[in-house]
This record gives sequence, structure tokens and C-alpha cells, in this order.
Amino acid sequence: MKTFRAARPRVLLTALAAGTLLLASACDDSAKPAQDRAAGSTAGAAATAGAAAGSGRPAEASSGPRGEADPALKPFYGQKIDWTACPADPKAAEAGVDLAGMRCGKLHVPLDYAAPDADAIDLALIKYPAGKQDQRIGSLMVNPGGPGASGVEMVEYGAKDFAGALHDRFDVIGFDPRGTGDSSPVRCLDDKQRDAQNQVDAPLDPDARRAAEEKQNAEYIAACQARSGKLLPFVGTRNTARDLDVLRAAVGDAKLHYLGVSYGTYLGSLYAEEFPQNTGRLVLDGAVDPAADDLDSVVRQRIGFETSFEHFAADCVENHADECPLGKDKDQAAKRAADFLDGLIDHPLPTKDGRKVGRDLAWNGVTAALYGDQNQDWKYLRVGLGMAMTMKRGDILLAFSDSYLERDENGHYSPMESAHTAIGCADGSAPAPSPERARAAVQELQEKAPLLTRGVSTEDFTDAACQGWPYRSPEKPHTVRAEGAAPILVIGTTNDPATPYAAAESLAKGFARATLLTRVGEGHGAFGKGNTCVDRALEAYLTEGTMPAEGTRCS
Repeated sequence: MKTFRAARPRVLLTALAAGTLLLASACDDSAKPAQDRAAGSTAGAAATAGAAAGSGRPAEASSGPRGEADPALKPFYGQKIDWTACPADPKAAEAGVDLAGMRCGKLHVPLDYAAPDADAIDLALIKYPAGKQDQRIGSLMVNPGGPGASGVEMVEYGAKDFAGALHDRFDVIGFDPRGTGDSSPVRCLDDKQRDAQNQVDAPLDPDARRAAEEKQNAEYIAACQARSGKLLPFVGTRNTARDLDVLRAAVGDAKLHYLGVSYGTYLGSLYAEEFPQNTGRLVLDGAVDPAADDLDSVVRQRIGFETSFEHFAADCVENHADECPLGKDKDQAAKRAADFLDGLIDHPLPTKDGRKVGRDLAWNGVTAALYGDQNQDWKYLRVGLGMAMTMKRGDILLAFSDSYLERDENGHYSPMESAHTAIGCADGSAPAPSPERARAAVQELQEKAPLLTRGVSTEDFTDAACQGWPYRSPEKPHTVRAEGAAPILVIGTTNDPATPYAAAESLAKGFARATLLTRVGEGHGAFGKGNTCVDRALEAYLTEGTMPAEGTRCS
């Protein structure tokens, strides 16, 4: 799996559009359906930038007793989950996933925590029971990122990543957060509308691009309101943190043990802030910095992907010359690839299913592959670029892009993209950057990420976050201290393109008690990457409570 959704590589407005960076999920994805995120999203273009004048109430509970102390929430905290055999899943069977040892269930939670006696929704759950019940510690809740990715699929298709001490000692529990997967998913556009949008490259001219995106945003927002309007005010991450506390109580755990990857680190941070007294052992991998400004985060992420793209291209030339289509000059390899990809706006590539791969879908596919490292997706990216550049076929790049967008072989999209936008806008509404900040951002991008941001202009940063979205959120970027919480393990990867290492440093520094574990390497996130040093440290903390020494670096 991978973990942090990247901004659309060519038009950064998409990243600001959702009011947050685009996030994904973390472990090897060879045996699971499309779940990992990478480059641009048509859903992200749905909400260009600052909050709107809608009448919806934000998804925030009123002041007063919280959690188990709130008498109105006792029915939810006191519920017992009915764990039953998981339903047959044809995709799981095709992937060789054995569901026989897993159990599925539902968690009943209030739609609005400020009015828990009103409507309620059910969240989809899956449990991978501890392999050694006599040594069982409790439950390990997991979240793969997104926002919008399925925690059920993280466990269902990523069970092997928990093999050993984690599965021996914990019931590994995945859940689809509210508004995602099978938990009252947000729905906006239908499959045909999504396909149509994805076949169109964003215009090169800034004014034309702005006009096209404003039209697309308005259509998208109207579709979301029509199909999911009742749900939209209540899908923010703070409500999901409250759901997580209900889940902790419902499975009988006094403390929450948790593994969150990418956006899952933001969920874990808000949980620690909201319920510090209930934290057990929290691992936050591929960190999102809750104090980060949206614009700065977008710029850092684009620079991160540019760096990874250059590293990939140099590795292709130096270490895989026999299958590398990027020439013999490692210093020009990335530019050669970028020139080719940019040229697809005029000469899209054919594919076997009839769709065309233009500039934006091709960049989607490339950026998706950069979530992996030289031991995972880079080898498939070499093949995909080779097919595109020498055979003039876009099938492999399209497969990467489809995986990112969660489009299956039948042309059906999961609700991930719709959930991503809705959750992002429920989580914050940053004001429009000043003209000076916008110019500074463009200048920095042109200097440090010139290949992935060709054509970007200050026009791409003129609106506020989630402009036109009908619900305003009170959430603002802030440092999470989580005073009173148990020590937290933060993991950062030095060349993580999606969640740059500086975010992990900032997150760990902000907590009252935290340790930063560093993975030296490429790709997004450390969990599931096969790094023995990281795996041992993570297992020692979760199973024994033993933190790695300060300054530990895993190569």
C-alpha cells in the first residue's frame, strides 16, 4: 500500500481544491484492488479553494461532556459488535485472499455528535483475530490514508503485512471511515461522468484553465449536494476520531492501539488531541503535519515528487540501461521523460480498452508509481514508460492511473475520490493566499520542481480552499500537543515524496511526548516496505511498549 495523495502534477489548484493535500494508503498492493493514490484527481477539482456560504452546520460536537462521559452517547459506547463471517468477495478470491479467518461487522455511530439522538449511520468493520489468543494484547486499529481509502481493504488485502508479532498479539481491525467504502459513502459523479472528465487534459492557458475548472467545480458540487447533501457536513476527521473512540470501547479496549499511515496520521493526531486519556500505543507513519499551511504543503509535496522523479530517472539510466527508455545521460533523463509526457496533450496514447492517455492521465500514472521505491513500483514504471515511448501504447500508465483513481476493470469507480473531497473540505477552509504568497510559491516551484510544474501560474492559487463548497468548517491548521497522551511513535522517510520528511519532524516535535523513527530511502511511508529495522522497531513498540532510541535511522 501507499499513503499520501499527491496534488495533480500539472495543475496544483487541484491540491488546494480539496482544502488539504491528497492522501492515500501503505503496504504492497500487488494482491489488492486499486486503493493507493498518487497524482491528480478529478474529484479534487471539485472544490477550488475557501469555504462557502452554505447553511450547513459544521461537523463539530457542542461543548459539554465528551465521549463516554456524555450520557447521550452511552447507547453507542455500550454496543456489542456482532462479528460474523465476511461475505464472499469475488475480487478477493481472484487475488487469492483468504477471508476464512476474518470476521466482519458494523459499528453504529451518530451522524451528528451534537445531536446523537437524531440520525445514525453504520461503519463497515473487519477483524483479523490474533493468531495467539493466549498472548493477545487487544486490538490494533488501522487506517491506510486517503482521506477516503478503505480500512477494511487495508486488512483484507494487506493481511500479510501484519504477519508475525502484530497479528500474533493483536486483533487487527480495519474500518471504513464515515463517508467512505461501505460506511455511508459520499457519492457525486457517476462512472461515465468520471471517465469523461479524466479524458480531458487541463488547458495550458491559465485563464482557460481557470474557467474550465470553475465550470467543473460547480457541476461537481451540485452533484455532491444532490446525492450526498445530508452527509456532507458530518464527514470531517474529528468526527471520525470520535467514531474511533466508540469503536475502541465497543471492542472492549481500555486504550486505543493504532497504526495510521499518511492521512491516517492526521486522524491519529486528532484522536490523541480529542481523547489523550484513552491513547495506548499510537504509530503514525508517513506524517501529515496538522500545523502546515495548505499552500506550503502543496509546494513541499510537488518538490518531493520532482526529487523522486529525478531519482527514478537517474536509477533507470545508471542501473537498468537495458530496459530504460530515457537515454544514456542520467542528468537529462528526467527532462526527456517530462518532455514526452507533456507532449501527450497533443498526441494521446491509445489503449486496449479504447480510452486515450493524455498528459494528465500519464502524469497520474507516473506519480502513482513514485509512491513505491526502487524495489517495488519503479520497475513497472520503467516498463510503462518504455511501452509508451517506444511502442506508443499507454496501457501500463493507464493501469497505474486507474489504480490511483480506484477505477476497476469494469469501469466502476469506488467512492474514494468523492469522499476525499468531502472530507478535505469538512476538515478546513483555508483563505486564498495573498498575491505575494502566490507569486513566491510559483517562483519556488519553478526553481525546485520545474518538470512537474510547467505552466503553473499565480492564477492557480487565487481562490480560497473549498470555494463553493456548501459547508464551512471551524478546523484550522494547528500544532497538536496532545497533552496527557501516551508516548507516540512517528515514522518519517527521508525521500518520501507525498509526505515529505519535514512533516514527520514537525509532527513529532509538536507532540508533548513523541519519538521520531527515520527510514532512509525512497517511496511513501515505511510500513510494508520490507525494512527490517523499521519493522522490528514498530513491533517492539506496539507489542512491548519499547520506543526506539532517539535519533534511530533505518537504512
